[in-house]
Amino acid sequence: MSNDAPPPTQDFLFPLPNDMRILPPEPGVRPLENPVWTDNKAHFIMRYLRYFVFITKHGTYIDGFAGPQEERVTDCWAAKLVLESEPRWMRHFHLCDNEGSQIALLEELKASQPLVDASGARISRDINIYPGDFNTIVDEILRSSDIREKEATFCLLDQRTFECDWATVEKLARFKTSGHKIELFYFLANGWLERALAAQKDLDKLARWWGNDDWSLLRKMSREERRDELVLRIKRDLGYQSVKPWPILERRDGGAVMFFMIHATDHPDAPQLMSRAYRKAVFPLEPIEQLKLELQTVPQMP
Repeated sequence: MSNDAPPPTQDFLFPLPNDMRILPPEPGVRPLENPVWTDNKAHFIMRYLRYFVFITKHGTYIDGFAGPQEERVTDCWAAKLVLESEPRWMRHFHLCDNEGSQIALLEELKASQPLVDASGARISRDINIYPGDFNTIVDEILRSSDIREKEATFCLLDQRTFECDWATVEKLARFKTSGHKIELFYFLANGWLERALAAQKDLDKLARWWGNDDWSLLRKMSREERRDELVLRIKRDLGYQSVKPWPILERRDGGAVMFFMIHATDHPDAPQLMSRAYRKAVFPLEPIEQLKLELQTVPQMP
């Protein structure tokens, strides 16, 4: 981590009380002692949203490819973990998938959610499930009345390889005209992208995914160059203040980087929250009371 990170004995969500006039220093992305591997990428996303929503007390979650990628393993997928995360303060959920079997699992997940919390208070939230191509459904979701300018909104784009069109990313990034942009969690395939580019015969699909015909240049780039080019495009062309590529490794003991989870945000506190989420993703969740103590001096986000 950067030299601005708090010392080990003071592992707070924020190193100092937030001064909104000055952007806090961003943590760097470099190999950590506790890297995130593929089995834990959903925990990584959930952990970050838990930290963020613990402060905002509200939020909207959009998941463009929401079904579990391994249907036989349904206890460790982002939509399930986010829905079940405590406290249940995120209010609006928009879950989309193009596969009928995945939609069935999402419907089961929705039906299993409790109507009241541990204290007996009613849980106020809505869960919307959309069968179909997210690149088309995204327009319907963005017309939803709950995605207001000041609503903390997050969109997970956990595509397998080429499923998310660049035009869809642009719509999400440019939807809000004031306040903070919709935060993006964009998964870029890394471990097999060379093979996928070579094997893909539908050149229009590649052009839609990349956003133009320059996708052919990706074949000549190294993995690091492709990663850096996408980060640059999201920051330069879509106007996000912070765009960080977090590596997701093949297995617990290392191995290849299978994905980069590219986090795009313009909220000044979000990079520090993401850094903590990455460091903590493989550990048990902090008790709510512990988070309350750590957040006592943090200003409430709008």
